[in-house]
Amino acid sequence: MPKQTFFHLSKDKQDTLIQAAKQEFSRAPLHEASIASIIKSAGIPRGSFYQYFEDKDDIFYYLLNQLGERNNQRFIAVLNEKNGDLFESFIATFQFMIEVHRNEEHKNFFKNVYLNMNYKHENTLANNVYEENQKNQFLKIIKLIDTGNLNIQDEHELHHVLKILMGVTFQNIVQLFVKEYTDEEALRNYFAQIDLLKRGLQKNERTQRG
Repeated sequence: MPKQTFFHLSKDKQDTLIQAAKQEFSRAPLHEASIASIIKSAGIPRGSFYQYFEDKDDIFYYLLNQLGERNNQRFIAVLNEKNGDLFESFIATFQFMIEVHRNEEHKNFFKNVYLNMNYKHENTLANNVYEENQKNQFLKIIKLIDTGNLNIQDEHELHHVLKILMGVTFQNIVQLFVKEYTDEEALRNYFAQIDLLKRGLQKNERTQRG
């Protein structure tokens, strides 16, 4: 997380520094990115950068956490829009993410993130690094979900359903870059997997006997 001095900056100055970091992480993955390029683009001395962040990892994970928070807020809005339909909300979110990731401004940044993915990257994007924040977001989400059409017994199982759908969605976004799928291919694969989850993967005994 940034140091407190970062939060004392005006919003314009915060945004300028974060945008400079995003530009650099669009040019190169984290391990190749340069603080020199970030401070040059932001127009600040190197000493000032270290007053705000410990190192480039610090600003990188702060940026990812901000994206994770925005994704959660957007998902909550979609869930409201879809009257709590969990599957329709994930489908709408996936379609939106494809559009955003195809935008040239964001494409290289996300490509560098996803193609150099590690456990910490994934957790941060899923907003799992800051546990209290994750808990609050989860409580907001479950209140909005219509569980009437879900084959679950309790909130614990609902939590697992959310994690499964998040995992499937996230992996399909990664595959968009790894396999360089077209939008149509990406959607076809995602719809097929969501349909399998909706139908269930194991036949019941009566069906097997029949």
